[in-house]
Amino acid sequence: MQVIQEGAEVWGDDRPDLGGLDPGPAFARLFDVHAPQLRRYLARRVGPETANDLVAETFLVALRRRESYRPELGTARSWLYGIATNLVRHQVRSELRGLQATARLAHAGELSHAAHDGRVAEQVDAQTRAAQLAGALAQLNPADRDTLLLVSWAGLDPAEVAQVLGIPPGTVRSRLHRIRRWLRANAPAQNTKEAQTS
Repeated sequence: MQVIQEGAEVWGDDRPDLGGLDPGPAFARLFDVHAPQLRRYLARRVGPETANDLVAETFLVALRRRESYRPELGTARSWLYGIATNLVRHQVRSELRGLQATARLAHAGELSHAAHDGRVAEQVDAQTRAAQLAGALAQLNPADRDTLLLVSWAGLDPAEVAQVLGIPPGTVRSRLHRIRRWLRANAPAQNTKEAQTS
């Protein structure tokens, strides 16, 4: 947990009173602490350009709704990831269309080839594996996809994912078990390594 010093007060990412948080320098520090990790997670979900927009929108929503933050329900980090995940849900249709289109390209064999001959096979293999994994992710229901990606891409632990999604930690663990089992059976072996070790 990163700690932020504000005058004589020290607080971490589970500050008990975000509602009283000054929207000036203190909120900027909250942004500095959490934005880089949030941006990495969102970039993997929706791409870097959209991620930058969603990070900004996440903190705008957090600033506007800071009075609604309830520390008994989770840390500020979990609260921010919850806001971000809800924003991503609004993009689910676009995300699914992109994943499905990528999967269709792999199945149709219409992958683009690199100009450099020495790396063509390697790049085609990587694109094929990525397309197959994208197709597998597209087949997951949104709740399962959010659960897996919050663990695998955002690096949240099951307790934090539970806070983000508003479900019990046991539900997160059982979802992860079911998702990993499904991925082992339905996704390319090399691409399920990350899901198995997360």
